[in-house]
Formats: sequence, C-alpha cells, structure tokens
Amino acid sequence: MLKKRIIICLDVKDGRTTKGVKFKNNLDIGDPVEMAEKYYKQGVDELVFYDIMASASGRGPILELISRVAERVFIPFCVGGGIGSIEDIRSTILAGAEKVSLNSQAVKNPGLITEGAKVFGSQSMVLGMDAARDNEMPSGYRVYINGGRVKTDLDALEWAKKAVNLGAGEIVLNSIDADGTRDGYEINLTRMISEEVGVPVIASGGGGKPKHLAEVLTEGKADAALIASMVHSGDYTVEGIKKELDGFGIPVRF
Repeated sequence: MLKKRIIICLDVKDGRTTKGVKFKNNLDIGDPVEMAEKYYKQGVDELVFYDIMASASGRGPILELISRVAERVFIPFCVGGGIGSIEDIRSTILAGAEKVSLNSQAVKNPGLITEGAKVFGSQSMVLGMDAARDNEMPSGYRVYINGGRVKTDLDALEWAKKAVNLGAGEIVLNSIDADGTRDGYEINLTRMISEEVGVPVIASGGGGKPKHLAEVLTEGKADAALIASMVHSGDYTVEGIKKELDGFGIPVRF
C-alpha cells in the first residue's frame, strides 16, 4: 500500500510566514526559511510555499526566498503564487523548487498547464484549487481565485478533470470553508475529486488534529494531507502526527 504523505504549507506574505482563517485576518508567525528547516528536521514529507499576494499584486515568485529554502531542506517542495509564464516556472525550478502550483494563473491561462507539462513534466505541474460550497454549481462547489477573493464560473469537479487532461500531475485541493478552522477537512469535496481524477489529490484546509488527517486520508481518499495551523501553533509535531496516524493503521514514512 502506498504511504500517505504529510505536507506542511507556509503561506508567505511580504517575505514572512502568515496564517489566517478562511483567507482572512492573517497574522505574521515567523521566518519561512527557519520554519521550513524546522519542519524538515521534524520529518515532514514535503513543503508547499504559497506567496498569497503575488497574483493579486501582479508580480512573480520571490526567487531569493525559494533558493534560501532549497539550501536548507532536502525534500520535495512546491512553490505557488504569481507563476504566470513558462519563464516563471523555469526560474522557480532553477531556484530549487521541484514543483510549481498554478492556481489563479491556470484559470486565466489554462494552456500554461499544458506548456509547463511538456517542458518540465506533469510531475512538476500542480493544480492549486481554492473551492467553496455553492449550490448553484453542478458539483456543489465553486472555484475561487486571487487568494479566495474572486469567484469564477468554474465548477470545482469539472475544473479538476479539465486541469488533469491539460497535464496537471497533482491537485492541492483547498476548502475555503474549512481553511484555518481546525475543525476537520471537507471530506465530501475531497472524496468526489479523488474518485474522479487519476492523479494524487492533496487535501488542504481544516486539519486540527491527527484524527482529521486519518479521516481525509481514508474516507476522503486523499493521497496526502496538507497542514499548517496545527503545527504552526506548536500543538503538534510532524513526528507526533505520524505516530498517531500509524496507530490508526495508516501507512506513513518515518
């Protein structure tokens, strides 16, 4: 059985790690390079960096920050935010990232997924998707862009399937409704998309205790769980979470 991955997300704003609830009221919680190194030493499987203001500000990724992280951690890490061209993808990978996450820019220019997959391989192209409950949508969920501030006409399930057909090799699926609440993942949304696409789905938004991860990795059929608040707060360590998941019978890497 494939081992399940634990991934930590660092939301970066103005070069600092920040954390909010449902994409609002963000607080400065530390230096992203130091935090990345700390979590690497704790045994996290992967890291994701999101520059949460890049797309809204119309600028590209902060390459200097990416290269500083790459010097300290020796696990896969993915960078998202403001990546709008093949040159942006190239420079981000050259700075040390293994993967890029396309979210707002993929919605605005879907061909970028295909072009990126041709040049760098599907394994390097991650679709970042922010979705919220909306009964007007066929699946019951609508896609949002620009850090959850702008709603689109895209249905979450349809967009996930389209992005995979275009060349996305993985999906980070973030529930805006659950984001930062620590009340548990959006199981229904995660399971629906996991069952319909042939690539790994990473559940994001709502992780508050190891039991929540166990639920989304089993009932939600996610391949990996992304966490932030529960470790940023100091309530849990990666090793502690993995031990509890192992106790639930979920295969993890130690």
